[in-house]
Amino acid sequence: MIVTVTANPSTDRTVELPGPLERGGVNRAVRVTDQPGGKGVNVARVVRAAGLQTLAILPARSDDPFVENLRAVALPHRAVAATAPVRTNITVAEPDGTTTKINDGGTQLTASTAAALHAAILAAADSAQWLALCGSLPPGLPDDWYAGLVEAASTRGARVAVDTSGAPLAAVAGARPDLLKPNADELAELTGADGGAMERAAAHGDPSAAAQASRALADRTGGSVLTTLGGAGALLTTPAGIWFAEAVPIAVRSTVGAGDASLAGYLLAHVRGGDEEDLLRSAVAHGSAAASLPGTTPPTPDLLDESAIAVTRLS
Repeated sequence: MIVTVTANPSTDRTVELPGPLERGGVNRAVRVTDQPGGKGVNVARVVRAAGLQTLAILPARSDDPFVENLRAVALPHRAVAATAPVRTNITVAEPDGTTTKINDGGTQLTASTAAALHAAILAAADSAQWLALCGSLPPGLPDDWYAGLVEAASTRGARVAVDTSGAPLAAVAGARPDLLKPNADELAELTGADGGAMERAAAHGDPSAAAQASRALADRTGGSVLTTLGGAGALLTTPAGIWFAEAVPIAVRSTVGAGDASLAGYLLAHVRGGDEEDLLRSAVAHGSAAASLPGTTPPTPDLLDESAIAVTRLS
């Protein structure tokens, strides 16, 4: 069982344009889709598509259209009763793969909803092989909320993965999760490196700067770090070494959810007993497949091409 937590879920509305976005002009969409989203929901949908057991835990009213969308895609979930509607995030997708996101900050959780959510997560952790804490925190939850969950879940047998940013990421880095999944900018937040420079160098075949920063972060957490580098690929850093996988070129439709699919790919390979190369190869294959699909559509196994992804051990 892979349990995911989405404390700040969203309906992800993707607006696909026929050409470049015209700021200040009238833009007519060729397609508009609404999908249940939030990083943990995206991870769970990929796990579900792969045929493994999953449970998505989140706060939402039982009559919220977001919950209806979860039922429509047959995603096992546990919705903790909330008082406010789930937010809507908007992605504008251009034909060349450029995506512009407009995210709502989310609605405040009451103290009772926060307590019920915390209890539901720890109850599910008892039967989980992995607990994935994903995404931003809504108003009403403290910055160290994920950090507290990492410490509490560690006594219940579940491995804990975290994918977040900003102050919650800084707080959780000291809580020693089993896996952190930063992108280049998030890695830079924690190490003082230059995220853009690391990604550009990796795209030109030199992941050394990103590898150095990832090693510093892994030494700090004592666990593994899966660093996604956009179209350049990804790094996996563990106490045993560092591995780099270069992504194969694809026609990008939407980068939203690609990092979530990468995390799901790692978790799937780990549950199946893969080694470090398998974990990284699966992560990159899932992320690339997701980026080739519209919106936050989860990639299915038939869309993966792991054989095309070369993994190199750097240290």
